[in-house]
Amino acid sequence: MAIAGRIRTGARIALAVAAALAAVPAAQAQQASVTVHADKPGPRVQRQIFGQFAEHLGTGIYGGLWVGRNSRIPNTDGFRNDVIAALRAIKVPVIRWPGGCFADEYHWREGVGAPAKRPTKVNTHWGGVTEPNAVGTNEFMNFSEAVGAEPYVSGNVGSGTQQEMADWIEYMTSPTASTLANERRANGRKEPWKLPYFGLGNELWGCGGNMSPEYAANETKRYATFVKAPANTRILKIASGASDDNYAWTEVMMREAGKNIDGIGVHYYTVPDTWKQKGSAIGFDESSWARTLWKTQRMDEYITRHSAIMDKYDPERRVWLAVDEWGTWYDPTPGSNPGFLQQQNSLRDALVAAININIFTRHAERVKMANIAQMINVLQAMILTDGDKMTVTPSYQAFKMLMPWQDATQLPIDVTSPWYDKDAAAMPALNASAVRGADGAIHLSLVNLNPANPLTVTLNVDGATATTATGSVLTADRMDAHNSIGAPIAVAPRDIAPVPVSDGKVTLTLPAKSVTVVTLH
Repeated sequence: MAIAGRIRTGARIALAVAAALAAVPAAQAQQASVTVHADKPGPRVQRQIFGQFAEHLGTGIYGGLWVGRNSRIPNTDGFRNDVIAALRAIKVPVIRWPGGCFADEYHWREGVGAPAKRPTKVNTHWGGVTEPNAVGTNEFMNFSEAVGAEPYVSGNVGSGTQQEMADWIEYMTSPTASTLANERRANGRKEPWKLPYFGLGNELWGCGGNMSPEYAANETKRYATFVKAPANTRILKIASGASDDNYAWTEVMMREAGKNIDGIGVHYYTVPDTWKQKGSAIGFDESSWARTLWKTQRMDEYITRHSAIMDKYDPERRVWLAVDEWGTWYDPTPGSNPGFLQQQNSLRDALVAAININIFTRHAERVKMANIAQMINVLQAMILTDGDKMTVTPSYQAFKMLMPWQDATQLPIDVTSPWYDKDAAAMPALNASAVRGADGAIHLSLVNLNPANPLTVTLNVDGATATTATGSVLTADRMDAHNSIGAPIAVAPRDIAPVPVSDGKVTLTLPAKSVTVVTLH
């Protein structure tokens, strides 16, 4: 990547990072530079790219979010108070539910009405355990409101009917005196809920029905016809999209159904090795570290090429690209139910989270929503629970540091960086993005992918003048450092004291294996 131009911003700062964050002397640091074009603002970075995903899978719902109204664990209407508070603290914008693969065998009527009368089913996708239907429509929609998040409900296209879907939407959204609206009222919800997003099935190419793209496009048009919003409201219809580099799926879906939908998904998981043997969440070596970060950056290629196909059929970019499943996927925690997709979450995952947010930011003209998989106890989780205890993960900390990106304005950047390579994985050591936040300040996300060497970065800003700089750094002494119930802040950000800006440049040294967020005021 090439660096441009002239420097108009004042500033030279030395960011004083604690000795624990600087295992390698700064004199050994390699050199990089970033030019931010503050005078060429780009599109809005929608807060929805920080979306979450809560599937009926493992302990993601039961034990993670829901403990029941009679639990000794403090709760509000059955949902854990500690989890609600933690999610509110990072301003979770949107939550996708009930799946995932679970969605296309979910029948909404089994999850409404008196809990004691709801059927107990078998979760055939995830572990073969029983699903009590204790958390259904009313519970999830109320939980979303408690968190302050918008609901993104995935409808059942795989095994459900158009009538079932239409009835569900009427139950949730109708302000009328219809039988379904009155049923909602009888179940405890007088006013209709807001339903901004509705998914037309999930992974129709796989667990959602094993459909061909042509058949899926026809089904998408048919089901979309029956997603009807009440007067003066709007429900964005999100089509089931491709996985990874399945560009033919996007081509057919956009060509055949593009005018009937408001968004289309893309799913991509970072798997260090193979789907059969994915690799360990902790205890990994540097080769696994490098492969994971290299594979994460394939997200940029996939978004670029899927977006180009969408541009052919939607040059006005009306249709959203929703990366509604993404994150790391490792071998399950030894001793756990393999169908529960339980894994630890380390510093490496924090870098993966920051890299993906940087990629979504750079593609803000098309990527309007993303949903990390998943929110609690499953895959790249924000939060881990164990009985009445919980801890936030390094991925959570990265999301918290990057909160200024929500509804900010993308700023184009040019980057020059040395390369980091290990075995077959080679990539620039610096991954970055920049925004102008709602607060008017310029915020930069700077990720040093090199696990051994610090990186000295010179920041240049065209079209703005800063007077002070602040920041925070997330790093640790080991690549696989992670939080646990007994050590909840082993990986946590450390603030950098405000530093006056002077002398025409901003220079800072990023610790090895770190996420740094710098704010120029």
